[in-house]
Amino acid sequence: MVDARSNYWRPNGGRNASWPESDPATADLGRLTLRRQVGNECLHGAGARPEADLLAFWRWSVSDLVSNLTRGRFAEFIVAQAVGISTDGVREEWDAFDLLTSDGVRIQVKSSAYIQSWAQRELSSISFVVKARRGWDADSNRQDPLCGRHAEVYVFALLAHRHKPTVDPLNLDQWEFYVLPCNALNDRKRSQHSIMLKALRELSGGPVAFLQLKTAVEAAAKANQAALRPK
Repeated sequence: MVDARSNYWRPNGGRNASWPESDPATADLGRLTLRRQVGNECLHGAGARPEADLLAFWRWSVSDLVSNLTRGRFAEFIVAQAVGISTDGVREEWDAFDLLTSDGVRIQVKSSAYIQSWAQRELSSISFVVKARRGWDADSNRQDPLCGRHAEVYVFALLAHRHKPTVDPLNLDQWEFYVLPCNALNDRKRSQHSIMLKALRELSGGPVAFLQLKTAVEAAAKANQAALRPK
């Protein structure tokens, strides 16, 4: 059994002297540095069962890849695979953007789908929320004073499959990806809060497949940089 307590470290690199802190008033409350879990870390303490490990929790909590929250995170993972971004670390839950390429390009991933886990009367209509928001920094626990869009490239990941019995988010052929530079959203004359699929198709030039996603992201990043240059 792996003791999960060994996977949490204080920001200064020192391991906890006790668990929990013997004196919360003197505890280091800076940002935690997390180790990547492997799945065999177990619950511990009085009454814990040895089979209750993290893998069991993951299977219980995120097996429904069609659910909105899990699909959104899964879409980020797919885009990271396409673009070549390492997922060896631990996902940042509240970052101002979702992914960062090796070249420093900030990517925001939005996800939607026709098929939902629950019983539906009809297929879901497709729209994506794109409103500007205040960024937050985990190191300082502070929000930006002004709202904005903090990514240079937006990737809209649509689970486009429409046949509920055969929907499979693991099948990359069931996904469509639409890529926009941030300036294209900023310059929109219509809603700054959300974008419908029809408008997205017109603005982006249409969907790209998984294998073309890296090239599309690179092109969008260049377009955004060009738009920011003084004229």
